Amino acid sequence: MLQANSPKVQSHGAGSPFESSGGDGQQLAAPVLLQYWHVALRWKWMIAGIIIAALVAGLVVTLLTTPQYRATSRIEISRLQKNVTKVEGLEAPDTGRDLEFYQTQYSLLEARSLAERVSRKLGLASSEAFLAAHGAKPIAGFASAGTTAPTGKLAAGREKAVTDLLLRHVTIAPVRGSSLIDVSYTSASPQLSTAIANSWIEQFIAQSMDRRFASTADARLFLEGRLAELRAKVEQSERDLVNYGSDKGIVMLSQNHGADGKTQVERTLVAADLEALNDALSKATADRIAAESKASTASAAGSSEEALNNTAIASLRQRRAEVSADYAKMLIQFEPGYPAARALSAQLSALDASIAREEGRVTSSRYSAYQEAAKRERDLRQKVEQNKTRLNQQQRDTIQYNTFQREADTNRQLYEALLQRYKEIGVVGVGSNNIAIVDQAQVPTRPSAPSLLINMAAALLGGLVLAAIVTFALDQIDEGLRDPGQVSRLLHVPLLGSVPDVDEDKVLGMLGDGKSVLSEAYLTVRSSLAFSTDHGVPTSFMVTSTRPAEGKSTTSLGLAVVLGRTGKRVLLIDGDMRSPSMHLLVSLPNASGLSNLLAGENDWRSAVLETNIKGLSMLTAGPVPPSASELLSSDRMLILMRQLSEEYDHVVIDSPPILGLADSPLLSRAVEGCVFVVEAEGVAVRGIKASLGRIRAAHAHVFGVVLTKFKQANVGYGYGYGYGYGYGTASRD
Repeated sequence: MLQANSPKVQSHGAGSPFESSGGDGQQLAAPVLLQYWHVALRWKWMIAGIIIAALVAGLVVTLLTTPQYRATSRIEISRLQKNVTKVEGLEAPDTGRDLEFYQTQYSLLEARSLAERVSRKLGLASSEAFLAAHGAKPIAGFASAGTTAPTGKLAAGREKAVTDLLLRHVTIAPVRGSSLIDVSYTSASPQLSTAIANSWIEQFIAQSMDRRFASTADARLFLEGRLAELRAKVEQSERDLVNYGSDKGIVMLSQNHGADGKTQVERTLVAADLEALNDALSKATADRIAAESKASTASAAGSSEEALNNTAIASLRQRRAEVSADYAKMLIQFEPGYPAARALSAQLSALDASIAREEGRVTSSRYSAYQEAAKRERDLRQKVEQNKTRLNQQQRDTIQYNTFQREADTNRQLYEALLQRYKEIGVVGVGSNNIAIVDQAQVPTRPSAPSLLINMAAALLGGLVLAAIVTFALDQIDEGLRDPGQVSRLLHVPLLGSVPDVDEDKVLGMLGDGKSVLSEAYLTVRSSLAFSTDHGVPTSFMVTSTRPAEGKSTTSLGLAVVLGRTGKRVLLIDGDMRSPSMHLLVSLPNASGLSNLLAGENDWRSAVLETNIKGLSMLTAGPVPPSASELLSSDRMLILMRQLSEEYDHVVIDSPPILGLADSPLLSRAVEGCVFVVEAEGVAVRGIKASLGRIRAAHAHVFGVVLTKFKQANVGYGYGYGYGYGYGTASRD
C-alpha cells in the first residue's frame, strides 16, 4: 500500500495549512482543536465503546440501586448578636461578619455533637430499622428486641457508627442570597428521613440555646458573688449615713437623685427653720418700722388715720357738730347766759373732753403697738442668729455626711447595675431566638434517587472523560508520526512531501494518471528535491526506510515515473537484493540484474530493461545472492554508478530498509544522498531517529523525509489534499 500527502503543494495546495515556512523545511502545525478532532477520529470506535459501556453501567446501577427518599426542612437563621439584651461588655458589637457567622452556623449544623443529640433523641442506637434504611451491616452488639443494651466500649462504638451514618446522609444547603437553610436527610425509609430531618433542626435550636446558657454560666457565678458583696456594702454604707445624721442632728426634709444617680440634698430641718424665722423677722421688722412711724406722729392724732377711722371719735365729733349747730342757732336769739344756751355750751365742753380722751387713747395704743413690734423683732432676730449658728455647724457636718452619702450612692449604683446584668444574663437564652422553623419536613411520596436522567447524564459525562483520558494515553503511547508538521519538529529533517494512503492495486494506474492525487503527491516530492541541491534534482539518490512495507518501493517508482514524465532519462535500480519486489510492480522478469553486475558481469546495458513508462528504464535486483552486503561493500557499485550516471539523467535506487541490515549504509556511498520514507502512524519516532543516525554515521546526506500512507481522514485541513485542484475527475482513494 502507498501513501501520502504533501504539505508543500506548490501549484495546487493553496488551501493546505502545512505550508513550508522556508527553505529549512519547517512546517506550521494544524490548529489545536483540529488536531484533537483528528485524534478523536483515529480512536472513534474505542471512544464509542467506552461511552456505550459507561451508559450501560449507568443504566444497570440505576436499576439495581435501592430507592432513596429525601426529606427536607427549612429554617431561617437571623444575624445573631450575642449582646441581645444590650448589656455592654458581653461581646463587642462588631464581632463576626455575616460571612463568618453563617459559615459557623453551617458547620454547627454538620457538627458531630448535633448528630449525637439526634441519635439520643430518636433512640437510633437501638433501632434496627435505622440500619436497614441505610443498607448497613448490623453493628456488633446492636441491641435488639428482648436483649440488653451493651455498655462501655461496645456502646460507644455503636454510637459512633450511628453518628457516622447520620453525618454521611445529612445535607446542609444554604439558599443562595438569603438567610434560609435547607436541612435534608436521605434514607430508604421516607418516615425515617422525615423524623430525622425534623429532629435535626429541633435539636439544633435546643443546642443553640444550651450553648448560650452555658456561655453565661461563669458570668452568673461571678455576678452572684459580687452581688452578695455589694449588698453588704450598700447596707453598711446606708447604716453609717443614717447614724451619722442622727448623731449630728441632720434631718433631711427633701432630696432627689441626679442623672448620674447621685443623691442631692435640697433642704434640711435647720435650713427650713432658718428660712421661716428669717421670713418672720423680715415681717416683724416691717411691722416695727410701721409702728414706729405711727408712734412718731402721735401729736397729730386727731388727724391721723386711726382717729379718722375710729367710730367712737367719729360719733362724738358728729354729736358735737349737731350740738354746736344748735348752740349757734340759740345765740342768734339769746344771749350766751341764757340757760338753754349755757346748757348747750356745757354739752359742747363735755363732748370736746370726750373727743380728747378718745384721741389720747388712740395715741397710747400707737406707742404700745410700737413697743410690741420692737420686742417681737428683737426676739426673732435672736432666733435667726441662733439658727444661723446651727446651720453653719450643720454645713460643716454635712461635708462628712455627703461623703457617706456618695459612698452609699456608689455602692447602690454598682449593686443595681450588677443586679440588672444578672437578670439579663439569666434570660439571654430565651429573650430572643434567632432561629426560626420555616417549613418542617413532610413525608416524601416519591424517591429522590436514583434518577435515571441524572445517572445517564453522569454516565455519559464519565464515559466522555474516561474516553478522553484513554484516548490521550493511547495517543501519547502511539509514537508514530501522525502529522506532517511533526517531521521537522521531531526529526529535524526537511519534509519533502506526504503521500496519501491508496489501494496497492491502484498504484500503477494512479502513477500513470498525471491528474491523480498520487501523481500530484510525488510531483510535490520531486519539486522539493529540486531545491535540495544546487543543481536541481539529484543525479543519483536512493530511497530507504526504517523497516519493510513502509512504501519505499512505491516511492522509488513514483519519483522515477515523475522524473521520466519531465523528459528525463531515468534508471530505477532495485537495490533490495534480499527481497526484490520492484520487477513485480512493473511486471518485468528478474532473470539477471544488479546482483549479477556486482558479482562480476560487466555488461550492464544487457541487464537494463526498458519499461512502457515514458523515460523510465529498470535494473532489477537479479538472483538473490548469498551475501548482499559483501557484494555492496566492494568498489564495483561505485564504478557501476559512475557509468550509469554518464548514461542517465537520474538514477534512483530502491534501497533495503535500514534496521538490522548493512545494505543501505553501503549503498549510500555510491549516491549523492537518500530520500527517507516514513510510514504515517508506523515506526516509533525513536526507531526513525536510530535509522537516520545510522545513515548519517555512513556520511550519507539525507535530502528529506517522505511521509507515506497518510490517511485522508486525518487531514482535515483545506479541501482534500489540495491535489487535483481544478481537475474535477481526480481519484481520491
